[in-house]
Amino acid sequence: QVQLDESGGGLVQAGDSLRLSCAASGRTFSNYAMGWFRQAPGKEREFVAAITGGGLIRYYSDSVKGRFTISRDNAKNTVYLQMNSLKPEDTAVYYCAAGRGSIYPGRLEAGYDDWGQGTQVTVSS
Repeated sequence: QVQLDESGGGLVQAGDSLRLSCAASGRTFSNYAMGWFRQAPGKEREFVAAITGGGLIRYYSDSVKGRFTISRDNAKNTVYLQMNSLKPEDTAVYYCAAGRGSIYPGRLEAGYDDWGQGTQVTVSS
């Protein structure tokens, strides 16, 4: 089992940037892929981005491609989500999640075994 702890959320204005962090513990970090999901009020949780265990391959949803960047530092057991050009529709609780192995777990929640508690991102217009 992996313990995940997100941080970095907050209240920003449209066009601003934020960087979310997710610190992991409990398994060898480079052995599993990581993902970010988000859940807006009244909506289902949705895939945002994922990165393989070695950090070489990244995946993004169409809604954030070109604005968000997922990265990881395996020496620090941490995955990041750099969010630029934020929009009000990016407002959500953001969750990091750990996959079962190092390969891409997919865009569905079922591909991820462990989840953080979430961090709120609010973008005002």
